[in-house]
Amino acid sequence: MINRFIARLFTCLSASVLISLLCLSSLSHAEMKKTLGDWDMHYIALTTTFLTPEIARANNIVRSGKNALVNISVLNKDDKKAQVVEVTGIARNLLGTTKELTFKQVNEGEAIYYLASVPFSHKEVLRFDIDIKQGRVSQNLQFQQTMYVDE
Repeated sequence: MINRFIARLFTCLSASVLISLLCLSSLSHAEMKKTLGDWDMHYIALTTTFLTPEIARANNIVRSGKNALVNISVLNKDDKKAQVVEVTGIARNLLGTTKELTFKQVNEGEAIYYLASVPFSHKEVLRFDIDIKQGRVSQNLQFQQTMYVDE
């Protein structure tokens, strides 16, 4: 299964390579992209066990098979430069239970990305509703993902 392959791959990567892969890769099934207005939004939600203990510790993320990491990267669609934005959002399951996402901005060189974690249950479908703002410009990113407990 691709998730197990990616998990093994991530444990071998340095923090810089991991972040680049998460933010900028075009691996199918691993990362998604939507163009909204003048921005290319790269986003992914994955189990935090994909992170090495060192990367999790450095970013104050709890590694757990029942904890998801949401990674958002916003690039200018023309020059591909990372954008400093305000990111807020929620994750809602199919029962309507809402979980607020608290994003942390991470800067690494020219890369800027936004991380939030959210607990989940096995096979829980989460609908993400993310608001991205920069001055008077705002966009709304919505996506859905089924999360599987990694034991």
